Amino acid sequence: MKLDLDFTRAQFPAFDEPGLGEMGFFENAGGSYTSRFVIDRLTRFYTARKVQPYAPYEASMLAGREMDEARIRLAAMLGVDTDELSFGPSTTQNTYVLAQAFRAMMQPGDAIIVTNQDHEANTGPWRRLADAGFEVREWQIDPDTGHLDIKDLENLLDDKVRLVCFPHVSNVVGEVNNVAEICAKIRAAGAYSCVDGVSYAPHGFPDISALGADIYLFSAYKTYGPHQGIMTIKRDLGMKLPNQGHHFNADSLYKRFTPAGPDHAQVAASAGMVDYIEALAAHHDVTGGPRARLRGVVDLMQAHETMLLQPLLDYLSARNDVRLIGKTDAKGRVPTVAVELPGIAEHAAEKLAPLGIMAGGGDFYANRALTAMGIDPVKGVLRLSFVHYTTKAEVTNLITALDQVL
Repeated sequence: MKLDLDFTRAQFPAFDEPGLGEMGFFENAGGSYTSRFVIDRLTRFYTARKVQPYAPYEASMLAGREMDEARIRLAAMLGVDTDELSFGPSTTQNTYVLAQAFRAMMQPGDAIIVTNQDHEANTGPWRRLADAGFEVREWQIDPDTGHLDIKDLENLLDDKVRLVCFPHVSNVVGEVNNVAEICAKIRAAGAYSCVDGVSYAPHGFPDISALGADIYLFSAYKTYGPHQGIMTIKRDLGMKLPNQGHHFNADSLYKRFTPAGPDHAQVAASAGMVDYIEALAAHHDVTGGPRARLRGVVDLMQAHETMLLQPLLDYLSARNDVRLIGKTDAKGRVPTVAVELPGIAEHAAEKLAPLGIMAGGGDFYANRALTAMGIDPVKGVLRLSFVHYTTKAEVTNLITALDQVL
């Protein structure tokens, strides 16, 4: 079975919008289009539910139920308990709040491990713990390939390490790290794992319980939803960390790491992300429980992405005037493709726009990774990122446009 692209694209109003529908969208790593299910829920909430939720009158009760629905259904899809999932303004802010909690829990002499493969959001807040006297160790990438070697992590782990923070996928390298194996190593060393899933989740919501991650974070606005950060945290760890919310919310796991009140409408609209997955499952006759239906849909998404990605990788790796970052095999990576050019990457992105290609150039907040690979962050990379709603024709047009620009 193949992904029905006509049906899939029909779930995104952006493709019917003048100025968008005729363009090839290759900056999905910066934020995906929003599904109509999310838009409809957001519109309904602002139209008919925009009151303080959880009060004893109908509009308020409906508002609260829709917020609860989002948490319940997303948690079930991700394989975690309902109260182990929380929302925040962004993944960056969720990480900063977590860092403050760990800062209060850790003891002198404790260490954490970060990588230089990360987006700054999952490394900067943790690195700042060095200012409080904690040791920060860096798990470094291969300077040629951007790969993270698990053996290098093993050399950093000891009884001082309390936390290891790493990405499921780097937003410039694109390689899928073996999260389950890495988390098992971390757990065996007596430490906790914090996984940045922002660049992976758009290509398939993960089974977090199977991965074994103590903390997993991703962004709803990159997974066809509203601008919210979503975090899961295992209950034992979440209740052990100091409460970062209001004192009267200390007993509520999903409120402990949300100092500000939640965005009611966006939380409620996040249920539309599950609606979208369920719509794809129903249309493609994928059956079973929530996890089985998700797995079937993710298989369809990833098969389509892999089919489109390999020709682009082959084209770029065959050129002798650019440097393709990461693996040249579409298997084991996502369609987030960074390319070093002789000149300023942003200039190439500007030249692609009149040719019908929306792409980005810059450091993408991954300047540590670029520097480690010998790339000047000021020059940056051209990033070409797509997801499952991209068509073969759009990739063909991209390659044609690259021929003209490069």
